[in-house]
Formats: sequence, structure tokens, C-alpha cells
Amino acid sequence: MEPMSTPIAGMPSAAFEATTYRKVGWRLIPFLLLCYVVAYLDRVNVGFAKLQMVGDLKFSETIFGLGAGIFFIGYFLFEVPSNVILHRVGARVWIARIMISWGIISGATLFVTTPSMFYVMRFLLGVAEAGFFPGIILYLTYWYPASRRGRMTALFMTAVALSGLIGGPISGWILKDLSGVRGLAGWQWMFLLEAIPSVVIGIAVLLVLDDRIRDAKWLDDEEKTLLERNIASDVAHKEDLPLRRVFSNGKVWVMSLIYFSFVIGLYGVGFWLPTIIKGTGVTDPLTIGLLTAIPYGFAVIAMVLVGRRSDLKGERRWHIAIPAFIGAAGLFLSTTWSHNTQLAMLALTFATMGIMIVLPLFWSMPTAFLGGTAAAAGIAMINSLGNLAGFVGPYLIGFLKDTTQSTNSGMFLLTAFMVLGGLLTLMVPARIVNR
Repeated sequence: MEPMSTPIAGMPSAAFEATTYRKVGWRLIPFLLLCYVVAYLDRVNVGFAKLQMVGDLKFSETIFGLGAGIFFIGYFLFEVPSNVILHRVGARVWIARIMISWGIISGATLFVTTPSMFYVMRFLLGVAEAGFFPGIILYLTYWYPASRRGRMTALFMTAVALSGLIGGPISGWILKDLSGVRGLAGWQWMFLLEAIPSVVIGIAVLLVLDDRIRDAKWLDDEEKTLLERNIASDVAHKEDLPLRRVFSNGKVWVMSLIYFSFVIGLYGVGFWLPTIIKGTGVTDPLTIGLLTAIPYGFAVIAMVLVGRRSDLKGERRWHIAIPAFIGAAGLFLSTTWSHNTQLAMLALTFATMGIMIVLPLFWSMPTAFLGGTAAAAGIAMINSLGNLAGFVGPYLIGFLKDTTQSTNSGMFLLTAFMVLGGLLTLMVPARIVNR
């Protein structure tokens, strides 16, 4: 996004349009990005908690993997109804509700003492957060046509990488320096302190977001008319299917499988990156936190550049498939170089960049052909089915690590899924998704 400038009388329509979208971008994207940073941090900080939690509570790798992944069962069950509710009642109230409730539950995870409590809290966290991410993706379709949505989604989803860039060092510091303070372990302090921003920002959502273009008091009538006209033109090319037909639509199921393949890579890295780095010989929690920031830092830059190029070229499939293959290669090489911290970090950086690039660009595909209630239900269905990978991946990696005493077999599994996702993407007809 470029700095805003004020429209002037007689400004050419193209320049006026560009200025209007810059205005919208500066109003919405930084705030939505901040929301997602705290959301994703509360979702995956359990990966850092593992460095102390497993030892303190005597959890096996399988128990941890199941607990980390069971979040997505609650997420799966409540995703579609949550997004349909958001479409009907408006994003402002519903996103605020989601953020406040998950913040409270995430903070309460500090009271976990048994595997059963761990499973219950992770499940409830998934229920609370269900609908947030697909709700934001749906919300962006209310403001941006398909030709502009790739870069905006990429900017929004840099939050995933930023949460690692920012959250890694902070989590490492909390684990190291607050351990034992007032009788709480470092992982307990981490859950408590990292939950507070979610509640505060959730309250701010009520003040900042507008449900629709027509509700935005910060836009004048000419700007609103321009935005609404572009959205109306975009919607004319989409399918607004009845709910029952969304669930039987072949394209939606293919998109779900593609997203499943990419998400299994995302959460494999998100939940296990600190453990993989520790396996290279690094033991200090703060150092591990700082090292996890490196792959995410490069990923932020790559996401923005590739997302912008994809929009300019109007091409989606190859801009998704090539990074998916690069991510797969990085995951594979991280096992080959697992005993050399420098080489392993290089491989993990490429793996993280590839995985992070494909996620926002993926969402430019289903939103190119789904509209209205079909978009609300279809996006939620794809996201919920895809995010079952967040349950399958961590559990399988934990099981394989307990069985083989190595994370290598788990990384091979993630590699295979990233390749599968890339190949399936290339099988999608270009006419459906390229704009």
C-alpha cells in the first residue's frame, strides 16, 4: 500500500480508483493483519510451550501432538455455521465475539495439569476461533474485486509469518526469563500474557470495522459508489449456489484437498519448528525463539512480492505450484541437514517461504468463482476441511517421532503433501481461477 492522497476534482478515473483503494487498504489491512497476528500466535504458541510443558506435565510426544491438533476438531465442527452467522449478522460484532472468547480460553490454558485438560482446552479454543479466518477472507470479498484481492490477502496473511517473526523471540523470552515468577512456569506465563492482546483488540474491532461499504463514514459517496460498482461487476462472474449444492460441488472439494495439503505443511512447521531447531543442537529458549524469526522474516517479504506479481500477471496456478515445490524441497533438505544448524536453518527458511507464499494465493482461487451465501459456506467448508490437516499433521508427526525417535519421517510426510498440493493446483482449469 502506498501513502494515501486526497482525491481532487477532475482526477482521472484510474487515479481516483487507485487513491480510493489505497484509502481502503490503509483503513482495513493493518488492523486485520494485527487481528490475525494475535489469532495465529494464540493458536501455535503451544509449539513453544512444548519446550517446557512436555517435561513439566510428563506428556509424551503423541499426547502433545494430539492436544496440539485437537484444536482443529472444534474448529472443523463450528467453522461453517460461524461463517454463515457472520454473513448474516455482520463482521464487526461476530469477529469481536470470536477474538474475545478465544483470548479468554487461550489464557485459561495455563491451568492445564493433565492430558484430558489439555485436550479440552485445545478443543474449546478451536470452537471459539472457528470462523475467524474464513470470516476475514469473506470480509475482503465485500471490499475488493478478484483482480485486487490477491495482494490484499497476501498482505493480510503476512500475519502468519509476522506472528512467528514477533512471537518467536517474545515466547522464547517469556519461557526463559519468567519461569518460576510468582510460582508459575514459563509456559504458563506465555499463555496468559499472549492472550491479553486478543481480548483488547477484540473490543477495538467494535470501533474500527464497518460491515459494508455503505456503512463506512470515512468514505464519501463517490468513493462508495466506485467500490460498490466494482464489487457488483465482480459478483456477476460468480456462482451463488444453494447451501446443499455447495457441499456437493466438485470444485469446492478439490479446493479443500489442495488446501489440506498446504495446511499440513503450515502446521507441521508452525508446531514443530522450535523442536526441529532444538534438535540441531540449540538448547537456549531465547536463542530458539530468535532463530525461528529468521524463516518468517524472509517469508513476509516473499509473500508480498509474489502476491503482487500474481495480481499483475492475472495468473494463480503457477504462482502457487512453484512455491509449493520449493517448500517441499526445503522440508526434505531440513532432514538431510538436520545436524548442521546453519544448513538446517537455510532449508527451513526456504520451506517456510514456500508454504507461506501459497496460502494467501490459494484463496484467490475459490473466491474467484464463489459469491454470496455460497462464498460464506464454501470458504468456511474449504477452510474447515483443510484445517483438519492441523489435527492430522501434528498428531502423525508426534506419533512418528515417538515411534522412530526422529522428526525425519514426519518431515517426509509434509514434503509429500506439499508436492501433492502443487500438482493438484496445476490440474485446476486456468479459466476458473485466473483473473
